[in-house]
Amino acid sequence: MPSKLALFGGTPVIDRQLKPYRTIGDEERAAVDQVMKTGELSGFVGAWCDAFNGGPQVRAFEAAWQEKFGVRHAVSVNSNTSGLFAAMGAIGLGPGDEVIVPPYSMSATVMAPLVYGGIPVFVDIEPDTFCLDIDLVRQAITSRTRAILVVNLFGHPAELHALRELADERGIALIEDNAQAPLATENGKLTGTIGHIGIFSLNYHKHFHTGEGGVCTTDDDDLAQRLRLIRNHGENVVEPLAIEDATNLIGFNYRLTELSAAVGIEQLKKADSLVSGREAVSLRLSDGVRGLPGLTPPSIRDRCRHVFYHWGARYDESVSGVSRETVARALEAEGVPVWQGYVAPLYMLPAFQRRLAIGRDGFPFNLTNRRYDRVLCPIAERCYERELLEFAVCVFDMSDAETNAVIDAFHKVFENLSDLSNLAGEKAS
Repeated sequence: MPSKLALFGGTPVIDRQLKPYRTIGDEERAAVDQVMKTGELSGFVGAWCDAFNGGPQVRAFEAAWQEKFGVRHAVSVNSNTSGLFAAMGAIGLGPGDEVIVPPYSMSATVMAPLVYGGIPVFVDIEPDTFCLDIDLVRQAITSRTRAILVVNLFGHPAELHALRELADERGIALIEDNAQAPLATENGKLTGTIGHIGIFSLNYHKHFHTGEGGVCTTDDDDLAQRLRLIRNHGENVVEPLAIEDATNLIGFNYRLTELSAAVGIEQLKKADSLVSGREAVSLRLSDGVRGLPGLTPPSIRDRCRHVFYHWGARYDESVSGVSRETVARALEAEGVPVWQGYVAPLYMLPAFQRRLAIGRDGFPFNLTNRRYDRVLCPIAERCYERELLEFAVCVFDMSDAETNAVIDAFHKVFENLSDLSNLAGEKAS
């Protein structure tokens, strides 16, 4: 007989909080101490000189990133969000230009086009990888489309090579938001290096990090220069560099500090083991829960490496007879912190529902007739409302024994589905 669920007063499988995932060690502390001794916590100067591109730690970090990811240019920034904004500026995005975006991501992905007056065009996701559906992308391209901004969500590559081919055919840019997928691959090539620009996150809860930070990668010399100018008050150097096309070169301050760069150098040395550790936990979890009724572990497309920022399973309550909310409550009672639905599709945010972003006159929505109605992306809405069940792999540092305990908790809950279905008001949709 299955043991009594903790939700109904039984003993939980996991009776203590899972250990937080921490990647900072003695190497990072020593590197930071060396920078502190120099007193040079930032090496940037916002005028044309040797220091326009940063100090010694920033330059060393960028060089190490270029080597690690096999790219011609790595431009550090102070966040993935800053990198997204800089990428939109670098491609020359202007008012009324359209950018194809997914509805499932962190909000910064779809806010980035608005900074330059671009119009986000939402395209639905694939039900198995949760990444942009390329067939729908193809249908969404118009004469106003300037770029496709694709997200390698949860650590799984989108159909990047096919999207790059499509972008090149149509004369538009492919920008990869690779915040969640460092060292993931498609057809042997690293994500973040297949689009015209890739953007990485170094936020504290990513696979490896600098607290806050990011990196833009590109093999295009012109795009790299424009990224660097936007990063560091580019308006001050347009004339000294004799730049003819100064579009969007009113610069910002997206600069990474020497302290963060020093941490990044040490984190990059550990990157392979840190990422493979998250991957191993996730694959073990997938194997352990495979076959449970109504639960489908994360898909991995052929010739892809999934690096599992999140472990995202699909749940079908019509098979199990129990709602996702109830299953999640039961898992949480057993000590497994799960996440339901990720985020609401981003076109539900007030900026899109009210068509208000910049200024009081509705710019840039006053340049388009596009509306952001509900059921715009039905698969994303379905995932949010009832299908997606996640475990945040990058939040916890789990041993094999703890991973096995999580698997045991899943089995315990699914072996007691009949008890859960008897809860008052419980109905399968």
